[in-house]
Amino acid sequence: MVQYLDMAEPNSWEALNGEDLLTKLQEFCVEQGVSDIHTSPEKEFVRLEVRLHGMLELLGKIKHPVYEDFVRRVKFLSKLKLNITNIPQDGQYTFAAPSRQVNVRVASIPSRFGETYTLRLLDPQRGIITLEELGFPPELHEEMEKLAQLPNGLFLVTGPTGSGKTTTLYALLKTQIGRARNIITLEDPVEYEIGGIVQSEVDHDHDYTFSTGLRSILRHDPNVILVGEIRDLETAQTAIDAALTGHMVLSTLHTNSAVEAIPRLLSMGVSPYTFGPALRGVLAQRLVRTLREDLRVEGAVYDPSDKASYSGRVALPELLLVNDKIRDMILLNESAAAILKVARESGYRTMKDWGKLLVEAHITSQAEVDRVTAA
Repeated sequence: MVQYLDMAEPNSWEALNGEDLLTKLQEFCVEQGVSDIHTSPEKEFVRLEVRLHGMLELLGKIKHPVYEDFVRRVKFLSKLKLNITNIPQDGQYTFAAPSRQVNVRVASIPSRFGETYTLRLLDPQRGIITLEELGFPPELHEEMEKLAQLPNGLFLVTGPTGSGKTTTLYALLKTQIGRARNIITLEDPVEYEIGGIVQSEVDHDHDYTFSTGLRSILRHDPNVILVGEIRDLETAQTAIDAALTGHMVLSTLHTNSAVEAIPRLLSMGVSPYTFGPALRGVLAQRLVRTLREDLRVEGAVYDPSDKASYSGRVALPELLLVNDKIRDMILLNESAAAILKVARESGYRTMKDWGKLLVEAHITSQAEVDRVTAA
């Protein structure tokens, strides 16, 4: 649970300049494990909110003069144009934390009462972790590693923004380092540096997009390719073609479940005759908050709505392994419901199925599972 800074009274912050406010926020976020800072200007004041364990919490309110100085400091550090306030801007900067440098990705949009900012903190201390640390069940962990070790094919990780897709793919890539495989990523942006692989970042200003970048990467003889996200037909079909020509391609997609990834890509217009043979598996996931250790015992009493009952998060997954029956269904453009029925015959478990096991093990609560799996 967030330990509030002394922000309850806006006037208490009038003496701070933008640099001091930003410094204090950064120190606080690193200490608490906060992933994002959000600012929301309103008529009389500006709300400062932070995201901790996936939940947005109000940190406090500040007056507009303090906020304007804060924005000037952020713009200066992230090399945004100081005189531009009516169009979105993106930038980044780094600051020093104990024993490490923390990267901050900055995004702004205009709003009614001033610019709204989101600052995402990419702390290397919280960055690349293992599949075990993410909490994947051992049997799914083993299946995912087998998929990544295949000589070719397409493996997708799906879910909404903030569900840990990139973190999971980074963890999966780490299992492939040292296996005499050339690994290249194409990301937007590169979130964490990984030794032993080549990481490339899209640049829309110079027409280096997912689709154009992927075609260039194929000329570098990679064994494993990570494409940050499939957003359009051109990227999707290029990734599928790469998967059919001797490359293992990992990527992400925005769908609510694993089976929904199939009709989603078909609706984009990919060829079912190439998509079916290329697809090896789809992982859908969410992140659920875990109960404190002292509450993970039979008979413990806790309030599911009390944020202090939770500490940390683990992955809540569902893994679809594509077999011949499902490939035939892809050719026939079958619905997600029909694919789900066939997948269950092969032992497929949904996120709610895995969530039930986590609840029975007192790792999380049913209320938390219901919250993240609500469609």
